[in-house]
Amino acid sequence: MKLILNADVPNLGGPGDIVEVKDGYGRNYLLPRKLAVVATRGAEKQVEQIRRAQKSREIRDLGHAQQVDSQLKNLNVTVPAKASDSGRLFGSVTPTAVVDAVKAAGGPVLDKRTIDVPGHIKTLGKHQVQVRLHPEVTTELPIAVVTN
Repeated sequence: MKLILNADVPNLGGPGDIVEVKDGYGRNYLLPRKLAVVATRGAEKQVEQIRRAQKSREIRDLGHAQQVDSQLKNLNVTVPAKASDSGRLFGSVTPTAVVDAVKAAGGPVLDKRTIDVPGHIKTLGKHQVQVRLHPEVTTELPIAVVTN
C-alpha cells in the first residue's frame, strides 16, 4: 500500500514522505489515526505543501539543533499541574504541557511530537523528559512539576 505520511512515524518517516507499507499496517494503524493518507495523484501534489509547513516548524540543521540544545540546558522549566494533598496529580504531564512550560520559561518553541515523556508522570517533583531536536541531537530536559 502506498501512503503519504501526515505526521512523524517512528522507524517509517516524516510528514510528506511517500512510503510503501503492508496493507494491514496502513489500513488498521496509519489511516485510522490520520497519520497518513492514500497516495493518489492529487494527494501527491499536496506533498510539497505538507513539506513547506513542516520546514517552518523544524530545526534547520545540526548547528541550529545544538543551539536550541544549549538554550534548553539553561532553562528552569516548571510545569504547573493540579494535585492532591498527597502529591499525586489529577491526570498526568503531557508533551503539550511541557511545550507550554518551555515557552513560558522563555525557551524556544518546540513541537510536541519531539518530546518523549517516560511512562506517565503522575507525581510532583523533579523529572526528566527527552527532547529529540535532530536525528543526531537528543537532550534530557529536567522539569519540575509543581501545584498551580
